[in-house]
Amino acid sequence: MVLKSNQLKIFGLIIGIILLIVLMFGSLILGYTDTSWKLAYEAFTSFDGSNEHIIIQNVRLPRSLIGAVVGACLAVAGALMQALTKNPLASPDVFGISAGAGFFLVIGVSIFYVDSLQAFTWIAFAGAAFTAFVVYFIGSFGREGLTPMKLTLAGAAMAGLFASLTQGLLVVNESALDQVLFWLAGSVQGRKLESLHTILPYVIPALIISMIMAQKINVLTMGEAVAKGLGQRTGFVKILAALIIIVLGGGAVAVAGPISFIGIVIPHFARFLVGHDHRWIIPYSAVLGGALLVIADILARFIIMPEEVPVGVMTALIGTPVFVYIARRGFGQK
Repeated sequence: MVLKSNQLKIFGLIIGIILLIVLMFGSLILGYTDTSWKLAYEAFTSFDGSNEHIIIQNVRLPRSLIGAVVGACLAVAGALMQALTKNPLASPDVFGISAGAGFFLVIGVSIFYVDSLQAFTWIAFAGAAFTAFVVYFIGSFGREGLTPMKLTLAGAAMAGLFASLTQGLLVVNESALDQVLFWLAGSVQGRKLESLHTILPYVIPALIISMIMAQKINVLTMGEAVAKGLGQRTGFVKILAALIIIVLGGGAVAVAGPISFIGIVIPHFARFLVGHDHRWIIPYSAVLGGALLVIADILARFIIMPEEVPVGVMTALIGTPVFVYIARRGFGQK
């Protein structure tokens, strides 16, 4: 733990929020079209209909806001999953929740021709919930009951299954392929503020409730018996946390597609900074997750300019080495 006192943790959180805000402003001006801080300011104070002002308002502002919200959702969902399962690799992408939500959305687009943003959100929630239930059931099967390794294997199997089924659907429906291919790579490019407005009524309460119940998560991580001995209704806490994970993971996929590694990497970095108290881990994860996705989106604009790399590719490049390190350390490999 780097930040040991509450004063340092508060200061660190303030610095993180300032960093996120600076990155979000940076997202408004950095890209293929040459803009500046002055142009960004004028785009909101004296809009003149120029190409630069349109790009800042209608393209870069939604990307900045969506990146911050989606990154926060994925990171907090990962932090809760790691706490509930005591699994250092737990995250919406590793456990197949993102893939399941994505598969359900592809079914909606390719078979039922869904085009409503509200419908996308509820379909993503349904896919996330279904996948979470199946992974939990498979991971609990057998004499040993639920174990971190079995959960990870079950999640990886479901992620692979849904990825294969998704590809199969797209092969037989080329029109749907055009609509969802870039989205499936994980991207905030081309997203509208309307898509963010659709999920905010769900993810904002979920984020707030996750912070309120942080102390109960701390008690639960001490062990089932200890938590019950302290009077906690562990079943209620687990169900509420699972619902929050489904809302955050499904909402993120509905807007930006399946984006990997943020849910794994950020909670570990937050624990490195503030220790194992979820009253600090959850807000730090939200801020740092948003910052990581925003900076990954900025970098994605410059890799193969004038084209762009999907932000999901950038987060995979950033997160893969950390994932390997966590996997080796988490399961005791030398």
